[in-house]
Amino acid sequence: MYAAVDLGSNSFRLHIGEAIAGHMHIVRTARDPIRLAAGLGPDGALTSEAMETAVRSLREFGLLLRQYRLDAVRVVATNTMRVATNAQALLPRLEAAIGHPIEVISGEEEGRLIYMGVSAALGRPSEQRLVIDVGGGSTEVIAGRGDEIQLVESFSIGTHPQSAAYFPGGVVDAAAFEAAVNGARARFEDVADQYRAHGWQAVYGSSGTIRAINEVISRSRLGDGTMSLESLLALRDRLIGAGHVDAFDLPGIKRERVIVMAGGLSVLIGAMEEFGVRAMTAINAGLRLGVLSDLELRARRSDRRDSAVQDCMRRFGVDEQRALRTAAIARQLFDRLGTGDDSLRRHLLWSCLLHEVGQAVSHTGAHKHAAYIVEHADLPGFTSREQRLMSTIVLAQKGNLRKVREELGAPELARAVLAMRLAAVFMHARVDGDVDALRLRMKNRIEIDTPRGWLKQHPTVAAWFEKEAAAWTEVGIGFQVTQA
Repeated sequence: MYAAVDLGSNSFRLHIGEAIAGHMHIVRTARDPIRLAAGLGPDGALTSEAMETAVRSLREFGLLLRQYRLDAVRVVATNTMRVATNAQALLPRLEAAIGHPIEVISGEEEGRLIYMGVSAALGRPSEQRLVIDVGGGSTEVIAGRGDEIQLVESFSIGTHPQSAAYFPGGVVDAAAFEAAVNGARARFEDVADQYRAHGWQAVYGSSGTIRAINEVISRSRLGDGTMSLESLLALRDRLIGAGHVDAFDLPGIKRERVIVMAGGLSVLIGAMEEFGVRAMTAINAGLRLGVLSDLELRARRSDRRDSAVQDCMRRFGVDEQRALRTAAIARQLFDRLGTGDDSLRRHLLWSCLLHEVGQAVSHTGAHKHAAYIVEHADLPGFTSREQRLMSTIVLAQKGNLRKVREELGAPELARAVLAMRLAAVFMHARVDGDVDALRLRMKNRIEIDTPRGWLKQHPTVAAWFEKEAAAWTEVGIGFQVTQA
């Protein structure tokens, strides 16, 4: 069984699922409507009250998770945690509360996971579709065919900022709603033609707000009773007629959720008008099902991160043979150092495959360019934390180690850096086949034992070893090479 926890801007949600016969069956769900985005102050920081509420919520989620025997748990945070200026200070408290690491994912990664969830629920491998998800702090729009994602964008417009900007105090009138819709259209207009070029056979709305809108429309038979633009405009008119969210009395939504619906409705109408969508289907699938599907794929050794690295290598013209040789040597050295960290091993190998991407910018300082690219590139499946880790390894591939001195305090990461640096040296010196003859240790210091005559066979390696000794000694780690 797998668990997916979504720390959204409106609600924290949890799914526990079990993969049976190729389908993900949900065995437990939980939702806490904490309205995290409403806790953002004028300075962009979350208030103390909002943070305490979030910690309490995740403490309860942690208790629930411990009731199940889970193969993997993934906790993802979305827009509010992306933009909150004090998110990094809050994250350790949240992780301690739930008992699992938390990944603050990019808007594009959020969109990809949303699409994966919708695709998993639908099947239909040949269907060309558009997926729209209006969240609390952002809106994701994804075009794809079957499981293939063709175009994904995340827009910084969501239910909370929209409601706060256009319906302050809960007041809704025609002029404000028109301004809200036009404001939403302005966010989408630059990319609308790209989405229309892909076309679609069907359009799906995947967020809780869209499902709430659908519930109100269907129960009250507004417009044609479906999620058509006609029905959305009819719902808009009922909101305007009420004049205030507290006066809205149609069934299908709790009173405290009406203000969220108003903001979401204005975004959805703007999106449908700008993209040329006349009707959509609300679907009970999205981010959490996508996370569960991704966990199940990883368990079957079908990791999107492998494809992301390959795509990045092609994009920047990386010499694949050099990259693969470096990764193979690094794996051998890392294993020889006696580490048991499988996750770090994978990130080391991905780092090796990407360590020369910076040459597409300039050969001078290529490792620095590579580190920047690895940290900031759009790599589907990777979290920002993972990309920072790989960026550190890539940055440390050559030159002085002062730039990563603090990170070398973690013994496992120091071993990964050593494996990366030596792999690059051996790849350049073309001594791949002779690495088996070396003995390598790293505890209080680095010790390399070479067979007698080995360094004479590879004179450039001897020169590199001198540079390595100076670099490691400068950061307080001894480096000794001996001949057996």
